[in-house]
Amino acid sequence: MTLEGAAKPPRSNTAFASILAALPRIIFAVYMALFFLYLFLPLVVMGLATFNASKFPTVTPWLGTTLDWFAALWADQAMWKALRLSIFIGLGVIAISLPIGTAAALFLNSLQDRSRSFFYALMVSPLLTPGVAIGIATLVLWRQAGVGGGTLLIVLAQASFITAYVMLMVAARLQRFDRTLEDAAIGLGASRLMVFRRILLPYLKPSLLAATFIAFLQSFENYNTTLFVRGTETPLTVYIATKVRTGLTPAVNALGLVLIALTVIAAVAFELSRRSSQRTAKP
Repeated sequence: MTLEGAAKPPRSNTAFASILAALPRIIFAVYMALFFLYLFLPLVVMGLATFNASKFPTVTPWLGTTLDWFAALWADQAMWKALRLSIFIGLGVIAISLPIGTAAALFLNSLQDRSRSFFYALMVSPLLTPGVAIGIATLVLWRQAGVGGGTLLIVLAQASFITAYVMLMVAARLQRFDRTLEDAAIGLGASRLMVFRRILLPYLKPSLLAATFIAFLQSFENYNTTLFVRGTETPLTVYIATKVRTGLTPAVNALGLVLIALTVIAAVAFELSRRSSQRTAKP
């Protein structure tokens, strides 16, 4: 046996070492596959149930392929009314939470370290409060002022905690803002309003768009808080919960499938627009 041959490690040890080196990547790949399976499998099942002829939303047993549930969705005027109400409430929540959350983030960013921690905890506290407690507290407070349950109270109750989401997203963006840009603009004679409109607002635009989308989704899917302040109004989440108790049909699945399709289309369109803007901005 030559010296070179004796120095070579056994082939089995080399293969074992390669497997050990690749093991973290394999575990991560398996974890991600299981994560996305857990995330999307319910949506796939829900979508498939829309095309099943069964009167109950299920994929087993498969009684035949049909599009009748889309026709049933179109004919369900109560569901469309609930959907329009939820969209209106979401827009109202955006109108309140976006400016207040942005102002809170700007205020938080201007504070020193000690006071910042206190006010940060104070502003985030609504997120840690159960939705049931927020709904009951809002109802009790506004009833003292003579305001009963309804659309206005739903908007106010939801905005009381959704504003914190906006504040967090805008504050995260502000952490990377170069304050010397403000100082330079003010030194050149710009007013505070002009600095905000010409420098700070364009910088915050991505986070404001994301915060708008998140605020609408948080409002659209909210149930716990809405249930206590809705009065005689019936937003979509309350309507679907009522249908679960009285008799759920795959028409609800059809609505969910339509909403998912619209969300995906909007997300793809936004991403394509963002990439196109980046290419245009490059010299």
